[in-house]
Amino acid sequence: MAQTRYPIPAERYRCEIEVKHSRFITTVVSTDTPDAALDFISQIKQEFPDATHNCWAYLIGPPGSTDRIGLSDDGEPHGVAGKPMLTTIQHSRLGDITVVVTRYFGGTKLGKGGMVKAYTLAVKTALEQLTMTEKIDWVALSLHFDYQFLDSIERLLPQFEVVLIEKQFAEKIYLQLKLPEENCADLCTRLTDLTAGQIELISDQNSAQIDKD
Repeated sequence: MAQTRYPIPAERYRCEIEVKHSRFITTVVSTDTPDAALDFISQIKQEFPDATHNCWAYLIGPPGSTDRIGLSDDGEPHGVAGKPMLTTIQHSRLGDITVVVTRYFGGTKLGKGGMVKAYTLAVKTALEQLTMTEKIDWVALSLHFDYQFLDSIERLLPQFEVVLIEKQFAEKIYLQLKLPEENCADLCTRLTDLTAGQIELISDQNSAQIDKD
């Protein structure tokens, strides 16, 4: 089953390191599609048009994903920038992430091994300092049931991280909820058992984010 909740960058973050007089400016942001990642990369290139290189990597999806990834050495020797940057974010705890490392050459060549270490360090430094939030795939769930079940259902819902959106009292009770997708199947089973099948359940999925404590 696909991972439905995982850490992502909470906001755009930037830091800078210096290696043998070369400046490495790392900018990190959360992106949930490849197009969003490429748009962000383009913005950074426009912000630093005089940079020697704007190398980048992105990973869309849960931490460690390989399905939707991208990278670029942007003129650096092949494999010394984009690949170590991507490897670093793939081994982090973060998903839905794009990283751009902007380099201003300082006059001293680093060699291929030195550049790999520098770009890796630039990304690691940013990842160690940025603030995270948690991405959750939410499910909207509607419940219709008889009044006799209200107390029992209201005691059950908090066990599944349910957020109450709307409550209506008519011939039957109507509740509009949202909850993490990973909890939905178990909750529906519990509700069906609790009411002996005398409940109508309608679900719909969407995504949202909540800050980590």
